[in-house]
Amino acid sequence: MPHACPLRFLPGDPIIVFNASSADDVPQPPKVLTTALEILANVKSLMDGHDPLIVTFTERQQRFQSYVVDVDRDSGTFALDELIPRDGERFLTNGEHFRVEGFHDGVRIAWESNGQFRVLDNENGRSYRGALPVEVIYHQRRNAFRAALKLSALVDVEVAGDKLAKPVRGKLLDVSATGCKLRFEGDITQQLQLGQVYDKFAAALPFGAITTPVELRYLHFEERLETTFAGVRFHNMSGLVQRNVERFVYQLQREARRFDKDDF
Repeated sequence: MPHACPLRFLPGDPIIVFNASSADDVPQPPKVLTTALEILANVKSLMDGHDPLIVTFTERQQRFQSYVVDVDRDSGTFALDELIPRDGERFLTNGEHFRVEGFHDGVRIAWESNGQFRVLDNENGRSYRGALPVEVIYHQRRNAFRAALKLSALVDVEVAGDKLAKPVRGKLLDVSATGCKLRFEGDITQQLQLGQVYDKFAAALPFGAITTPVELRYLHFEERLETTFAGVRFHNMSGLVQRNVERFVYQLQREARRFDKDDF
């Protein structure tokens, strides 16, 4: 394990304090959007950003992944991509009440639906078309700086716990005070479940290893790279772990600023 690396401040460096009382870091209250134009714009933003969605059915524990693949303003409808796992299709076509949640540029966009959806199967693949929601929850979360790691200095990570048959090991690509992006070799999408909380996420930070629960918010296998990318949100972090994460984010931010100065 690397030795502890004390922070050294350079003259003129701004001092950044990470805490819940910071004006830029306070979560904004959610807004309920009810106009057709607002709803259309936000559902379309999820489609344009190809942002993954978590679909949950009210009476069921399992979570499913999908994407918005079409928005039709004239008919007031939209289409969801084929649900993963596929067995969610049966619940949807039976008209079961479900909830959709996605994130676009740090904004949580969510809605509920209990309308009927039609199954479409054509050259573009399988999808489900139904009416646009009558209201959408728009929630701007805290503004957390996200710092990328250099490819030569990626941090080893491990996801483990009761919900996994065996641990999966990968690399930390970027990190913020609230979550991080991970990379794993090969296709591990069958081992992980979107929306699941894993109670043992370990990362070998320069100041020492941290362990904390995380919630899986994004999962995608890039076939041409033979690599799985995942996004996790820190879940119920202890004060010590939170301070170490924030310290690491600050160091990465400071190194990036110094690199920009040197390059200039």
